[in-house]
This record gives sequence, C-alpha cells and structure tokens, in this order.
Amino acid sequence: MLRNKSVSNQATNILINILFAVFIGLLMMPIVFMFSASFMKSSEIFRMPYRWIPKDFFMKNYYNAVTDYGKNYTFLRTVMNSLIVALSTTILSVLVSSFAGYGLSKFTFKGQKIVFLMIMGRMMIPFEAIMIPMYMIAISLHLQNTYTGLVLPFVLNTFGVFQMRQYLLSFPDEMLDAGRIDGLGEFRLFKHLVFRNSTPAIATAAILCFRGQWDNLLWPLLLSQKEVMKTIPAYLVKFTEEKYADEGAMMAVAMMASIPIIVLFLSLSKYFLGGNVMFSSSKE
Repeated sequence: MLRNKSVSNQATNILINILFAVFIGLLMMPIVFMFSASFMKSSEIFRMPYRWIPKDFFMKNYYNAVTDYGKNYTFLRTVMNSLIVALSTTILSVLVSSFAGYGLSKFTFKGQKIVFLMIMGRMMIPFEAIMIPMYMIAISLHLQNTYTGLVLPFVLNTFGVFQMRQYLLSFPDEMLDAGRIDGLGEFRLFKHLVFRNSTPAIATAAILCFRGQWDNLLWPLLLSQKEVMKTIPAYLVKFTEEKYADEGAMMAVAMMASIPIIVLFLSLSKYFLGGNVMFSSSKE
C-alpha cells in the first residue's frame, strides 16, 4: 500500500515537472525565436520546418540595425537617451517611494487616510486620461525635448509608494525604537535601518519602474519632437515601419533593445526571488 502511494507521488511529481517545463518553454519561445531569427536572413526565417539554430550566423542584421544600413548611428543615441531617462526615473522614483512609504507606514498624521486613498485612486486612472493635461503643463514649463520633461512626471510612482508602504508595515517597530535610543536621527534611521533592510521591495520597485520607462513610447513620442531626443521604443517603431521587409534586422533591433531589461532582471532577481525577508540591525 505504502509502495503504491510512493509510486503515485513520484508519478504526480514527474507530471507536475513536465507541465512546468512545457509552461516555461512556451513562455521562453518568443525570446528564443527572437534571438534565433536575429542571426538569420529574412528568407530563412520563414522557411518550414523552422530551423531554431541558424545555418549561417548572419551578423549583418546587427550591423544594419545599429547603423540604419550604414546611414547613421541614431540607434546608439536612442539607447543612450533611454538609459538616461530610465535610470534617472528609477533612482528618483525608488527614493521618493521609499520616503513616502516609510512615512505612510510608520508615522501618524492628520489626513493620512485621505492621502493614502488619493494614492490608491491615482493608480486607477489610466495614463491616457491625464496625458493631455500633463502635456500642457510640460509645454508651459518649457520642458519639451528635455530629459527633465521625460523624467519628472514619473518620479512620483504611486504603485511604488503603495508597494513600499505595504512592505514597511511589517518592519519591526522595536528596531526603529532601538535606533532612536542609540541616538540615530530620523534620516540616519531611514538610511541605515529602513533602506538597507528593504532590498527585496526596492529591487522589485526598481525593475518594474525601469521596465516601464524603457518601454514607454507614448510620453517620449509626445514630448520629444527632435530626433536627438528620441528613445528606443520610438526607434523601434520607426525602424519596423521603414524596414518591414527585413525581418532579420527587425529581430536584431528588438534583441538589442531587450538586453538591458534582461541584464537588470538577472542582476536583481536574487533579491526578490529568494522569498525570505530578514531585517538586520546593522548601522554601519
């Protein structure tokens, strides 16, 4: 009887593993296809049955993508713009979200519930609904074609504030009280205890914010009319419209545009995939 039960459990585990493998394979298939096709000539991409490993690695796709067929290096400029905007927004947004989340979770003040409800309400409003008022404000402040104009509207990340507040609600009050007894001011308390012990939440907020800004097409397209201020999503749209017949080069552009997101995810995944949240009292 016990043996039959053990065999049944093993069969269940094998079946679950197979289902997970199939699920992960389906999730990864578009990325693998993009990577594989970026080294193929367009005629080879549509050949059936599909060859996942290219017969000949056609590196000219990447040359055409970077140089726009030898005409210019706009791609590199758009990558630099996207990096500046995404990194600046992520750093500022994480700092603001951490401060706001800490204040909303560990301090009591008049109107606290109203502030929190406003934050929750702002999360429900789609960007398209406030896009035009934001654009008019940006015009009146002369923020067209500037990095400030691309970054500033997204520094206050309501989801980031909500996420940090929820995380810091579980932060031990005893640790904060011990820090105050040791003579730490509120800023040093936040810097040495709260911020350093919020790595999982900060990593999650950072990667979500960076990805959101890296993929942001609408606002940069609206605010940046000069070619030198275009970001990578705008370059992708323009490239695919003009070179729609060269699928290999299009895959190469998409592959290179995905690299920063993949690198950031792999760099920070250990912080938010571990699942263990530990609070340390280090004050160094």
